[in-house]
Amino acid sequence: MGYIGGIIILLCINAIAVMGVSLLTGFTGIFTLGHAAYMALGAYTAAILTVEHGVHWFLAILAGGLLAMVVAYLIGIPTLKLMGDYYAIASIGLVESIRLILENWQSVTRGARGYPGIEGFTTLPVAVAFFFVLAIIMVNLINSRYGRAFKACRDDYLAASLLGYNTARYRVLSLAVSGFYCGVAGALLAGFMSFIQPVMFDMMKSTELTSMVVFGGLGSLSGTLLASVIITLVTELFRPISQYRMLIYGGVLVAIMVLRPEGIMGSKELWNLRRKR
Repeated sequence: MGYIGGIIILLCINAIAVMGVSLLTGFTGIFTLGHAAYMALGAYTAAILTVEHGVHWFLAILAGGLLAMVVAYLIGIPTLKLMGDYYAIASIGLVESIRLILENWQSVTRGARGYPGIEGFTTLPVAVAFFFVLAIIMVNLINSRYGRAFKACRDDYLAASLLGYNTARYRVLSLAVSGFYCGVAGALLAGFMSFIQPVMFDMMKSTELTSMVVFGGLGSLSGTLLASVIITLVTELFRPISQYRMLIYGGVLVAIMVLRPEGIMGSKELWNLRRKR
């Protein structure tokens, strides 16, 4: 597969997770700092099913995404009644709670030592195929009536309610779909790394996903994908000078936020710009 192939796989995995966060934060207007928890659920589900129960990797990936989706839906029912930054605070508690459960439930997850021996099922064709299929689904979802409802919830929650939108239902639905995307990304990451630990899905990972969305532009799926490519490449290409890597990473983020506070694409899409031209 080689180094370049590994980078492309990592790009696809990050892009899938970021699409999920973008749906919730960029298009529904709910700021989150806890989506690494759904990646962890997807990763451990796929690992346990393939290693201990002999389930086919494709079904294990879907199971990881579905479990993350169900958990997100159940968590969203009580927590999405919180408005503004209060949900972001609750999401921090979520990611820490799931990380602690994974660290201490040693009979199932093998604890903080990590889960080894996972089949390396995330090959380059698999990662690329999942990315393109999920990207097409996301583009169609955003441009559907559900996407318009998500944007209405983002732009003015009260006005959308007065116009007849069941805003609570749409917010929970957005969280569930975003949880599915992060769960699939986590399952693919498990198949790529062949070893997972709870520390891989900590607060830092959640912050990285949300920063990619803000970096690319809230309300721009293509901008979010472009930002995930840039940040992933910056993180990987400067790995040989690991002591300065996070400094360069932070510098890139600060530079973009100063030069373009609205993000790389703002609320525009690359394909819409091509049509206008």
